Amino acid sequence: MKALAVGIDDAGRGSIIGPLVIAGVLHPEDRVNELKELGVRDSKKLTPARRLKIAELVKANVSAYHIIEILPHQVDERVSCGVKFRKLNFLEAEAMAEIIAKLKPQVAYVDSCDVSAERFARQIASLLPFKVRIVSEHGADARYPIVAAASILAKVRRDQAIEELKRKFGDFGSGYPADPKTRRFLEEWVKTHGEYPDFVRKTWKTLKRIPNRRNKTFDRRQA
Repeated sequence: MKALAVGIDDAGRGSIIGPLVIAGVLHPEDRVNELKELGVRDSKKLTPARRLKIAELVKANVSAYHIIEILPHQVDERVSCGVKFRKLNFLEAEAMAEIIAKLKPQVAYVDSCDVSAERFARQIASLLPFKVRIVSEHGADARYPIVAAASILAKVRRDQAIEELKRKFGDFGSGYPADPKTRRFLEEWVKTHGEYPDFVRKTWKTLKRIPNRRNKTFDRRQA
């Protein structure tokens, strides 16, 4: 039997609004280059329309795939847990282990979110009920087509989640803290509602600076 490989990547890790999405793509290891023929490449180099089209091709042609959405309150709970090596990186390791356990590959290629790619691989391995060879590298989506395919699925799912939020609450930009439109949206939301909505990651440092500038009463209440 041909060995099966899984590629895993995330989308939305640094976002202040919306979910963190982890996606995994399963395919025979000796056929992963077929993904290039579908147009798979680093998702950051593709337009949203192109990503969407390629995502549908990937879903239709790979052996299997699995996507996990981690909601803002789940990110906040882990970031604020106070336990070293059990915060956001470990939350991603848990999600990746869940994908590996479901898809059951012989080898897993993962884009490491930890500064130590080797430590990240060990964390994932410790959470699995069976042994899998784990290749954990930084920038794996640019090196391995199967990780790039997972990156595309994760980015498309997150984009869809962001668009759903915009239809309900208005245009807040990209949802990333460096985006001026996102920051203005959050400033206006606090002025109007006095607190942040559930689709915001409240532990992000960016939020602590916004009330100081625009809503002193809210800032004192939260101190």
